[in-house]
Amino acid sequence: MTAVPPRAEWPQPAKQTEGGALLTDVILATFRLNARFLEVAQELAAHGGITAAWWQVLGGVLDEPRSVADVGRIMGVSRQGVQRIADLLVDRGLAEYRDNPAHRRAKLLACTEAGYWAVRQISVAQIPWANTLSADLPRKDLQTTLTTMQALIAKLEQG
Repeated sequence: MTAVPPRAEWPQPAKQTEGGALLTDVILATFRLNARFLEVAQELAAHGGITAAWWQVLGGVLDEPRSVADVGRIMGVSRQGVQRIADLLVDRGLAEYRDNPAHRRAKLLACTEAGYWAVRQISVAQIPWANTLSADLPRKDLQTTLTTMQALIAKLEQG
């Protein structure tokens, strides 16, 4: 363990701007919101007999088969994490690997009928939940929130 220097020797952070302080509050609120969303996602995923992580990976291939790396990029998670879950989904018949015409070794992950069924069962619970949660929130505010979150994601992904 690294020795902690006396407080008098600690580096001083730069003065925080008003925007920096507000962004810090947004980040802390996002952590809390993410924790709640993960809890709800786990409850909703149970309607399909799967976990929230499985739902997330299946969501990455609902519209078309993709490589594990592509699913990871879309979902913002590691390729290794997606690979582990993809293998479980394939083992349980919720997804399958297909040949990838663009890459010999990187197979495409595709949803099976059982996978679509699981996600449909989740949708039956998720859509009314989202409708209820959003009912008293102005659509303009939700759109602004989404636009801001997308802009932050883009800035962070640019490095």
